[in-house]
Amino acid sequence: MDARVQPARMIIDARSMRPTPGPGRWTTMRRLFPVPFRRFPEFLREMTDRYGHVIAFALPWRSYIFVNEPAVVKDIFVTQQHAFSKSLGIRVLRLLLGDGLLTSEDPLHRQMRRIVQPAFHRERVAQYVSVMERDAQEFVDRLQPGVVFDVHGALIALTLRIATETLFGTDESASAQAVGEALRLMMLEFPYMLTPLSSLRQRLPLPATKRFERSRAMLDGIIYDLIERRRRDASERGDALSLLLAARDAETGYRPHDEQIRDEIMTLFTAGHETTANALTWALYLLAHNPDIDARAAQAIARGDHGPIERIVKETLRLYPPAWIIGREAREDVTLVDGTFVPAGTTVFVAPLLLHRRREFFADPDRFDPDRWLDAEPPQFAFIPFGGGARRCIGEDFALREASIVLAKIVQRYRLALATNKKIDVDPLVTLRPAGPVPMKVASARDSA
Repeated sequence: MDARVQPARMIIDARSMRPTPGPGRWTTMRRLFPVPFRRFPEFLREMTDRYGHVIAFALPWRSYIFVNEPAVVKDIFVTQQHAFSKSLGIRVLRLLLGDGLLTSEDPLHRQMRRIVQPAFHRERVAQYVSVMERDAQEFVDRLQPGVVFDVHGALIALTLRIATETLFGTDESASAQAVGEALRLMMLEFPYMLTPLSSLRQRLPLPATKRFERSRAMLDGIIYDLIERRRRDASERGDALSLLLAARDAETGYRPHDEQIRDEIMTLFTAGHETTANALTWALYLLAHNPDIDARAAQAIARGDHGPIERIVKETLRLYPPAWIIGREAREDVTLVDGTFVPAGTTVFVAPLLLHRRREFFADPDRFDPDRWLDAEPPQFAFIPFGGGARRCIGEDFALREASIVLAKIVQRYRLALATNKKIDVDPLVTLRPAGPVPMKVASARDSA
């Protein structure tokens, strides 16, 4: 037998002796080297085909269990949520986001969620709609037939503007371009920050490290300046920053200090515009490949029916979930609902990118079919584009409204076409970005425009 070939690694529950199958270390290293995170999607597809939907594998510096089974996902996110903490990947994001909702642990997370939640109540989101509609209309009005443009870059700029106006009550997008630059650099650095050499890399005077530090410092300056200006002018503007500055936790009486407000605003700001821009980019990419669906959606909008647009957004989130991977770390030894034993310190993660394409829950799973959502919903926790449990994304309704409004404005006015024959690959970073520009152009105007 080849000495390099190892039997599938097994994590064993001492009580049930139930093995968790998975590849050996040699196979894992060979398939994931040199930057494991970016190779996870293809690796996990191959391993689940070979070993099933709950697998174990290990790198020299960390052990993992990957879960692709809805009932077990629910166990991790809900039933036994307190046995898990945030994963290393989320802790790395603190370099940019601080201790905001995405990165903080309880009890701070629970406390700040109570404080931030009113900014995303349905009544408050309804007030943001006019901003979304106005900015989306201006975006469409600026499109020029036949002119090729990078739709992802254009949508990043649009969602950045919407985010600044709804969060800050004023358009700060011109000065806040540092957000996009800091986020882009964080995205590129993120996979390397999950390797054993990450601490050394962060200390070295590398050009990327220096650029990231400068961008983050500039962004901090923008946000702290806004906080200071708003404290001097305490009038209610209907935006999230005004609400946070006036907030007090009803249970504890806690009032967030400037640093905490900075962390929450930074989290909402970066996560909000980035994920929505990605989802809209993939939606337009899918519609360009499916002009019949695009045409039917335009006809429905002309009749005042926005159902098809909402289903297109939902189907896009199924195929290209912006939050494509979600990790947790076991605080203690845990036995999951299916009998899987998870030793303390093990990273457990779920990949909506794979979960959303299980054929047991979605017929012909790789096909773009918005009408699949007319019939029946999949099992609970088989579709989790916004996560689940107590940490489900607080901005879900905001994101869905924004994506539907922007997409409807574009589809109602124009048919967009790809300006390249090349397939646009995914770049699995913190979010599921397209790998490079997505060149598109206005192919034709709608008759109803």
